[in-house]
Amino acid sequence: MATAENLLEVRELKKSYARGGGVFAAGGGARFAAVDGVSFDLARGETLAIVGESGCGKTTLARMVLRLIEADAGEMRFAGENLRAAGGEKLRALRRRMQMVFQDPFASLNPRMRIGEIVGEPLAIHEARLARGERDERVAAMLGRVGLEADAMRRYAHEFSGGQRQRIAIARALAVNPKLLICDEPTSALDVSVQAQILNLLKTLQQQLGLSYLFITHNLAVVEYIAHEVCVMYLGRIVERGSVQEVLHDPQHPYTKALLSAVPRIDGDRGEIIRLSGEMPSPANPPLGCHFHPRCTHAMESCRTVYPAASRINATHMVHCHLYKGIKLGLQPGLYAGHQPARG
Repeated sequence: MATAENLLEVRELKKSYARGGGVFAAGGGARFAAVDGVSFDLARGETLAIVGESGCGKTTLARMVLRLIEADAGEMRFAGENLRAAGGEKLRALRRRMQMVFQDPFASLNPRMRIGEIVGEPLAIHEARLARGERDERVAAMLGRVGLEADAMRRYAHEFSGGQRQRIAIARALAVNPKLLICDEPTSALDVSVQAQILNLLKTLQQQLGLSYLFITHNLAVVEYIAHEVCVMYLGRIVERGSVQEVLHDPQHPYTKALLSAVPRIDGDRGEIIRLSGEMPSPANPPLGCHFHPRCTHAMESCRTVYPAASRINATHMVHCHLYKGIKLGLQPGLYAGHQPARG
């Protein structure tokens, strides 16, 4: 529900692509939904994790929030502003307050630019009147905030380790004092020990700067460490949402339970191991009804024909599943509403 405490509000966001792709496919023909009616809120100063298998639509969703790609339908509000309707200088101002940290820190850094230029580039774009000396001071201060020395400004990306490069990418994202960081698998390319260092850094920066994170990942251990709330995605839709404690320790959707059963535990006791049959269906040809029903051992006839509306476990925990006979949500139209798959 929209409140003043929310930094980002997303309602029924959709994005589809022409089947087969290619430059000649955009003009018409059958389409498939990469993101199909996604809704969520992100509170100020908190982390919302979006989890799911590769191909579920996580990265497409993140890029739509930043307007790197345009949504086909839906609403987005950032700090109360209509993000989808913004253009020109208004969009430029909003984008300054939203930055992205990518999965591969080396690929996201220009190898021909010195680190001082890389981190200072957002300042050159958004604060063009800033004197060179002031810009360098800001860059040095930001490098220090992420744990790097000021002399890193004179060096190139290839001279740093993977963890250091990700620190540089974070410093660049923070250079213009954003309120939202969209982190797309920011630790998956790093060694486990380095992952922990980067996650600790992100938590510290959140506390110091009051940042909100939209955290895209497939790693549930990372989710438990860094996130406050979590949305589980499957084939372009959110199937379960709640606090980290609720979703990871009291999962309701069979897909969430299967994901959690695959996570190793220190005590060696993972409980029942749920093995999903087959592969995730192609988003170009999703099953009717609940998209998960071909892989679900609990599937009923209704699962094969009708997509389940959202049911409320409690005030914050919601699930799309026919197995749960909870209270149906009484929210405003469009928010977490059940809907049928888009057809070509």
